[in-house]
Amino acid sequence: MNIAPTDLLRSRTGWPVVLLSWICLVSPVVGQVLQMAQPETVGVSSERLKRLDEVIQASIAEEETPGAVVLVARKGKVILRKAFGYRSKEEELAEPLTVDSIFDLASLTKVIATATSVMILVEEGKLTLGDPVADHIPEFGRRGKKKVTIGHLLTHYSGLRPILDLSPNWEGHEKAIQLACRERLVRPAGKAFGYSDINYILLGEVIHRVSGSALEEFAPQRVFAPLGMSDTGFNPGGEKLGRVAPTERKKDGEMRKGEVHDPRAFRMGGVAGHAGLFSTVDDIAVWAQMLLNGGTYGGVRVLSPLGVLKMTTPQNPVGGDDWRGIGFDVDTRYSSNRGDLFPVGSFGHTGFTGTSVWIDPYSETFVILFTSRLYPDGKGNVVMLRRKVASVVAASITDLQLLRELYYLRY
Repeated sequence: MNIAPTDLLRSRTGWPVVLLSWICLVSPVVGQVLQMAQPETVGVSSERLKRLDEVIQASIAEEETPGAVVLVARKGKVILRKAFGYRSKEEELAEPLTVDSIFDLASLTKVIATATSVMILVEEGKLTLGDPVADHIPEFGRRGKKKVTIGHLLTHYSGLRPILDLSPNWEGHEKAIQLACRERLVRPAGKAFGYSDINYILLGEVIHRVSGSALEEFAPQRVFAPLGMSDTGFNPGGEKLGRVAPTERKKDGEMRKGEVHDPRAFRMGGVAGHAGLFSTVDDIAVWAQMLLNGGTYGGVRVLSPLGVLKMTTPQNPVGGDDWRGIGFDVDTRYSSNRGDLFPVGSFGHTGFTGTSVWIDPYSETFVILFTSRLYPDGKGNVVMLRRKVASVVAASITDLQLLRELYYLRY
């Protein structure tokens, strides 16, 4: 018998064994706080990791993105934190990207703010993943949607369309919720994966109605502030605006900076469950390490270990071939930022603006890549860059004992 975890993951019957492997392979240090360290101290080759420079510079040269910031950590140590290229290339206003640049996270909002907040409410017994959405938003239950659950929204198995129409013109959070509640299902709930911003617009409203606090209040109070994520939030302004990476020129010719790029989140006032969050690689590294620590960081517990396990392992309905955790992508057509070497069972997410995070619990490694790929005309594309960056990082891991346990389980 010679079975690799990646083979087991492809089998529903093998998944419990992989869960056991996940628990055995990863023994997080409770409260592990990130520190800078040389790659070799955590079983990573500096020489191999340097290949990232060539990969990222090539992407910039091909005009796939004007710049990027990358952060790589393993076993609680940050082994790479570097900025490449430009934040702005406007004449007389050219600015190089810096490691503390603030990015529009786009759909990373879904997992960092919204899914994490929902899981906190689940752990407090204020809702369950099996609750019909209509239990918390009664008006949603019309037009054949009574059986759609919170879990369906979180895993994108709701059967709802991808986005709300922008025409006729509308504005405001309440109007967005009204439009979402008027939607009809395009497929039966729980039957097939269909990535949908509408799911997370609704989840943002669920958080508000269940907790009594709007998402822009709940997430900072329960997630960002406790973890010390001081550069994370909605609608950045003041002194932070100077560090924000612009996205794309607006129709009036003005560059969009500090203003959410997503048009639906913009109409909702810059705050929505699916988009609107801004942050830095350093802040998101803290959040990622919190997950690898089993829900705690620096002595502060945000989630329980079992809550983290629930978020980061497949929770899609039985028979669903696209594997989603609570917010997280595990194995779908959107998983290209896993690269070619990190095993299935690792998890992450991407954002339309060019942001991404991928976390591998087996090797206790995460990769954060933030690009300003939309600057200045919305034509950049970093799909392949994400994949290459992840592969280079994974190929830099030289811990032979880990590799032996991970890929050659025998008897």
